[in-house]
Amino acid sequence: MIAKIVVDPSNARIAYAASMGHVFRPNSERGIFKTTDGGNTWNKVLFLNDDTGAIDLAMDSRNPSVLYAAMWQAQRFPWKLTSGGPGSGLYKTLDGGRHWMRISSNPGFATGLLGKIGVAVAASDPRIVYAIVQAHDGGVFRSNDGGRTWKRVNAEWKLRQRAFYYMALTVDPTNPQVVYAPEVDGIYKTTDGGKTFTNIEIPHGDNHIIWINPHEPKILLVGDDGGGTVSVDGGDNWSDDHNQPTGQFYHVALDDQFPFHVFGASQDEGAYEGASAAVGPGIGPDQWHVVALGESTFVAPEPGDPFVTYGSGYFSSFVSLNRITGDTKNVSPWPRYMSGASAAETKYRFGWTHPIFFSPADPRELLVASQVVFSSMDRGQTWSIFSPDLTRNDPSTEGPTGGPIDNDQTGAETFPDISSLAVSPLDAKVLWAGSADGLVHVTIDHGATWKLVTPPQLPQWAQISSIEPSHTDRGTAFLTASRYMWDDYHPYVFETTDFGNHWVPLTSGIPDNQYVFVVRQDPLAPRLLFAGTRSTAYVSLDGGQDWQPLTMNLPGVQVRDLAIDSREGELVAATHGRAFWILDNLAYLEQLASKTSFSVASLQLFSPETAWLSNAYGGSDSPIPDFGDNPKYGAAVFFIVPAAYHGESPLTISFLDSNGATVRSFVLHSTNAHEKKLTTEQEDDLDVVTHRARDLEKLTTVKPGANLFQWDLRYEPAYEVPGVRALETDDFPDTADGPTIVPGAYTVVLRYGAQTLQAPFKVVLDPRIHSSASDLEARLALEMQIRSAIDTLDRSIYAAMNVRKRTNAAQAAAINSEIDDLVLLDVHSSEADVMHPTKVREQLGFLLNSLEGAYQRPTVAEYAAYKDLAALAEAGEARLKELNQ
Repeated sequence: MIAKIVVDPSNARIAYAASMGHVFRPNSERGIFKTTDGGNTWNKVLFLNDDTGAIDLAMDSRNPSVLYAAMWQAQRFPWKLTSGGPGSGLYKTLDGGRHWMRISSNPGFATGLLGKIGVAVAASDPRIVYAIVQAHDGGVFRSNDGGRTWKRVNAEWKLRQRAFYYMALTVDPTNPQVVYAPEVDGIYKTTDGGKTFTNIEIPHGDNHIIWINPHEPKILLVGDDGGGTVSVDGGDNWSDDHNQPTGQFYHVALDDQFPFHVFGASQDEGAYEGASAAVGPGIGPDQWHVVALGESTFVAPEPGDPFVTYGSGYFSSFVSLNRITGDTKNVSPWPRYMSGASAAETKYRFGWTHPIFFSPADPRELLVASQVVFSSMDRGQTWSIFSPDLTRNDPSTEGPTGGPIDNDQTGAETFPDISSLAVSPLDAKVLWAGSADGLVHVTIDHGATWKLVTPPQLPQWAQISSIEPSHTDRGTAFLTASRYMWDDYHPYVFETTDFGNHWVPLTSGIPDNQYVFVVRQDPLAPRLLFAGTRSTAYVSLDGGQDWQPLTMNLPGVQVRDLAIDSREGELVAATHGRAFWILDNLAYLEQLASKTSFSVASLQLFSPETAWLSNAYGGSDSPIPDFGDNPKYGAAVFFIVPAAYHGESPLTISFLDSNGATVRSFVLHSTNAHEKKLTTEQEDDLDVVTHRARDLEKLTTVKPGANLFQWDLRYEPAYEVPGVRALETDDFPDTADGPTIVPGAYTVVLRYGAQTLQAPFKVVLDPRIHSSASDLEARLALEMQIRSAIDTLDRSIYAAMNVRKRTNAAQAAAINSEIDDLVLLDVHSSEADVMHPTKVREQLGFLLNSLEGAYQRPTVAEYAAYKDLAALAEAGEARLKELNQ
């Protein structure tokens, strides 16, 4: 852990780093390190011992060889943290780190045992040094002589509470009397050299760091547990801290809505749910809602009622929340809330991330775990305990935490508890429990008897991070464990097929430093497994025998939990740092997992995932700030083109309906290396025909190897008149896109030379829409009529335009007049219809696309409008035909 880096302002290749090393064990990587070659190599210039690291570092702005280093004796354990010891102290160097002197022993400084220290030097007067010190007589100390003597200027607890997490100071670069102190409650500011501090209102609590613009000190940047926020007026006003795609989610739960919703608790932000898809350009901030309760644990949506969730806060706090009515009911099995207590003082040890969920085999049963397992069949009104203590219950791990100077007991170190609990989806009586101190138990009779089945290959005191019961066999389960809090980064993944009597390790392909948080099995493909690790996701296509990264565009971040929605074919990742991510099209991976071998030498076709007719799918192709991406609309077809493909042999992809009739067919081709790049203005000025051609070119480009073709579920578009530009309206476009197909069974056909492959897939209507099959058939029939009318009209107009080129002026004028009565030409602005009324052609397009706006039967008025427009189109075509003769 690198706590601070400072760079020599006169030589950017010289920098210093304050290192706490590995915070979970004593080690030699602690201290101050220096580089003189831009970070290529580092030398340790201050080291005290393996128990003491460097937590803060400050440089004299006028003499970069003068630095102050705060050394901190501290360590984390799975069940406690320590802050303070003989190693803690403040040091100073005058020669760039060659020699150091301990200045925390100088007159006026805090005495006795020291803990965490923050240090800051006034840039405008480097003789002035501030330190905030954890000690029994701690507080804010000031030196006016570079640390030779000190004076405690402030002893208020508001500045030094919870020293393990805070204790930092930043001095205004232009005024040594102005100092900022970030803390749990906000940002404290002094304008009198530290004597008095007042709190600045800021959007978020738990603030840790402040940066001040050295040239404009009213510009402040604050880093807090919710992200970052900015002030440009010295702290009077602040930007919103929800300005970046961050979020530390511990677990993820899904519900049975369509589209499914994602639930989770986010560190220091609370618990939220959001839709996996939404009507509009994407998943906007308005799609997210607060749910029960706190920042760290599980969220359990109530089966059948998407508005009710169950979630925990700290210690024994546990509620059900109806987000519509606001009812927040305490349903804790032990509602005696003992904030600040050690584990040994509480009756039930509810850990920071203790399990809460409804049984997948019996949705009536709500399960919660501390060191025992609780069950409720009435949504928390009554509880029963059906397990003994399933942990080691070692008293040495249940004492106070935070010392030796101050306790810090938030519940984060409550230990040991049941860290993982799971129910077989095949049998509600089969439960697995894994503890934070490394024990695994199983019951096959719903808790009447429990059996200890810890894998013998698993090192002691590992945290059982997940247990995944098989979706196909009662006695099979997958287990993950992590020992990173023992400074062991190895991955631990096991499988049992006999209720835990024997375990087999499954880590081939996972690097030795990728400790694992979770493994999930695809319910539709038992050989397909997913793993979340310290920095990415992994996939196994062979039941865990071999793993490979599934990173793609996923940021390099801890993947704490995974969940699968089999209906929509999506994998959801809860990341610790970059919020929720969703991977679509699991059908492709499921089919890969069913293969015994894989090759890119031959043509291969995979059945598409179920395609949904839903307005919640699709949306903007461009990133939108603060919006999540919707799933792609349409049928996603994965296929393999042989490695020898160079575009010579014909390659086509076609889509057939249940009667075998072709709905749409595309000719595929290799990449066009000579495609002309256009500016935005040039793109906007393209006519419809050119736009379509460019879009089709991009859609139908393939390459040797794996390819994805995204079909938009539409029939062929109508013929468009070359030179006509689409008219932008406020409601529906006037383009002649093909009508959307109806729900049913379809087949994709891939032809390559003489070889033909085909694969079935389904198209399903959004279950929230209750239109009948006949309603959608009626919509399709009318849209096909309109498309046909547009096609015929456009061809007649284009034919007349060609005749016009070779006729006399009088006849050309007559043709022009007739064409002008049927279609708007030479449109080069977005609101041309304000100056020139739309004609039959645009009105037909508007009607066609307005029908596409809803999966419903056409209205009587829509039929009537089409009848009028069709008659006008036919009459215009007849007049053009006369003029063309």
